Amino acid sequence: TISYTGCATQVFLLIFFMGAELSLLTIMCYDRYVSICKPLHYGTLLGRRACAHMAAAAWASGLLYSVLHTVNTFSLPLCHGNALGQFFCEIPQILKLSCSTSHLRELGLLGVSAFLVFGCSVFIVFSYVQIFRAVLRIPSEQGQHKAFSTCLPHLAVVSLFVSTALFAYLKPPQSISSPSLDLALSVLYSVVPPALNPLIYSLRNQELKAAVRRLMIGWYQKD
Repeated sequence: TISYTGCATQVFLLIFFMGAELSLLTIMCYDRYVSICKPLHYGTLLGRRACAHMAAAAWASGLLYSVLHTVNTFSLPLCHGNALGQFFCEIPQILKLSCSTSHLRELGLLGVSAFLVFGCSVFIVFSYVQIFRAVLRIPSEQGQHKAFSTCLPHLAVVSLFVSTALFAYLKPPQSISSPSLDLALSVLYSVVPPALNPLIYSLRNQELKAAVRRLMIGWYQKD
């Protein structure tokens, strides 16, 4: 059970963090591209000021994106009940409750969203093509393994996040789909990528690995 205001707040925060997540994943791809393909220019291209500007742009774009989607979604009249077939307030599920026959604004926003996601995806693919070409020229296998172990987890998270989110949001609101499929897609784009991020990125830190290892040994000895 959730209130109308609470549902709108939840949609706003969900879209805000999804937009920021996509922007940050794109920035991280650029970071890997510069560090592998242009290592001597890393300090110039990705200095403290540049990183601050990119982070601010990521959060600002997520904020604008969420405001537009939330205002548009909750300006539509809802007359098909108040029960969502989802474990949280999700725009495709809310649109199923709308009795309005005009979804032009939402279609326009979805078109803009698809264009932005497509642009980020093209940039990521192009960057990784350049990265893999550079990695394959590394003479040592250890260097290649280190580069691939850094890039492949990031690429896997990006692919999972983008593919499942696009499928969930770009299919027609009135399309016939399985509730279990909708639930699985929502988990894959809203729960799995944020849960994997600390495992993929933080646990690469050797000091953090050592701290986790000491903590687990302490628990084992205590038991």
